[in-house]
Amino acid sequence: MPEQVFNGGLDVTEWVLYGFFLFFAGLIIYLRREDRREGYPLEDDVTGRRESEGGLLFTAQPKVFRLPHNAGTVSKPDGSRDSDDFKARRTAAWTGSPLEPVGDPLSAGVGPGAYANRARTPDLTLHGAPRIVPLRIATDFYLAKRDADPRGMNVVAADNVVAGTISDVWVDRSEYMIRYLEVQVANSPKRVLVPMPMVVIQGGRKRVKVNALLASQFENIPQLASPDQITRDEEERVSAYVGAGTLYATPARSEALL
Repeated sequence: MPEQVFNGGLDVTEWVLYGFFLFFAGLIIYLRREDRREGYPLEDDVTGRRESEGGLLFTAQPKVFRLPHNAGTVSKPDGSRDSDDFKARRTAAWTGSPLEPVGDPLSAGVGPGAYANRARTPDLTLHGAPRIVPLRIATDFYLAKRDADPRGMNVVAADNVVAGTISDVWVDRSEYMIRYLEVQVANSPKRVLVPMPMVVIQGGRKRVKVNALLASQFENIPQLASPDQITRDEEERVSAYVGAGTLYATPARSEALL
C-alpha cells in the first residue's frame, strides 16, 4: 500500500516559515488600516484634491471610542476632516515646498506655530476636576519656599521692554508642576498665559525673561474663554503663538545666519 503524504513534501520548518509570512502580511494590513483613523483622506500637496482612501484593505472600519467622565463618544474614521484655518502660502509649486505665513506670522498656524484642533473642553483629573488651574483656584497647592515666587515680578521681553507683570501661577493638579505663568499685560486690561518652558525666572534680578516674544506681541496671545481654566484647544493655540515667536517674532529670526 502506498505511503500517504499530507504535507506535499514540506517539512515542519517550511510550514512554520510560510505561516509566519502569512501572519506578518496580515499584521501589516491590520496596522495600515488602524493608522488611518485620523487625518485621512489625504490631500494633494499642490492642488488640495483629496486622495483615494486606499481601498478596502487599507481603510479602517469605524470604531467607537468612549470618552472618560461621561463626555460621550467619538467615532473614527468618520469621513470628515477638520477645517484648515492656517494662513500660509507655498514658496513654490512642487510637492514638499516650504510654507511661509500670511499676515501675522505668530497666529498663522505654521512652522513652530503649528497646532492641532483639540477638544474645546479642559483636561480633567481622575476625579473630573479641571487639571490646569491658577493657584487662586488650587488653594491646596503652594510654591516651594526654596524657589523664587514669580508673582509680582516684571516680565521682560526679547527687546528688553517690560511686557507686564506676573499675576498668578497655573499648576497641573495631576503632575504637580507649573504649566503656565499668568501675565497682566502692561497698559492693558488683558491677562494672558505664557508656557512655563518658554520663560526664565531670574530670581536674583526679580524678573521673568521671555525671549520668544517682543513686548508689543504679548497683548495678542490668544485669550481664554474662562479666566480660571484652560481648554485643550486653548492650550494648543497659546503654546503655538508663543512658540512661533522663536522664529517669527522679528524678521531677522527667520532669515539665514549667513
